[in-house]
Amino acid sequence: MDPSRITLRPIKPSDAHDMLSWASDERVMKSVRWKALSTKEEASIFIDEISGPHRWGRSICIDDRSIGLVTVYVGSGNERCRGEMSYAIGVEHWGKGVATVAVKMAVPKVFEAFPQILRLQAKTTSENKASQRVLVKAGFTKEGLLRKYIYLKGQIHDTVVFSIVVD
Repeated sequence: MDPSRITLRPIKPSDAHDMLSWASDERVMKSVRWKALSTKEEASIFIDEISGPHRWGRSICIDDRSIGLVTVYVGSGNERCRGEMSYAIGVEHWGKGVATVAVKMAVPKVFEAFPQILRLQAKTTSENKASQRVLVKAGFTKEGLLRKYIYLKGQIHDTVVFSIVVD
């Protein structure tokens, strides 16, 4: 994949159709906290939800077509110094470096948009080796394993924590 074709742009309502093509795929959704989307209306509602005041969200695009997203939940109060990153892309783009390029592009933009963030973290299940590789290649440091940390799709999972911190 030519990295120059990969861009990030603000998520917009018209992304609902493209989002539905990958966010309805159980292979993609098995590793995210939200349920698979089944209608364009659900995709539109989800876009509204992830565009809130404590969120930073961008469509991951190839030739300006949304093929995934990267979001950051920005902490508030005593947690205002950190952000929690998550991302997902359509299966047809797995293993091509797209997620790595998108995450690398997102990191400096998040720190620029939210100067109070000193720690950007991401968590993934211990089984999701591909996502762990994305984070390492994007410059995150593996910090550790949280055993039996999260119920995801009805099953308990160990979680691996990664971060980038501002010194």
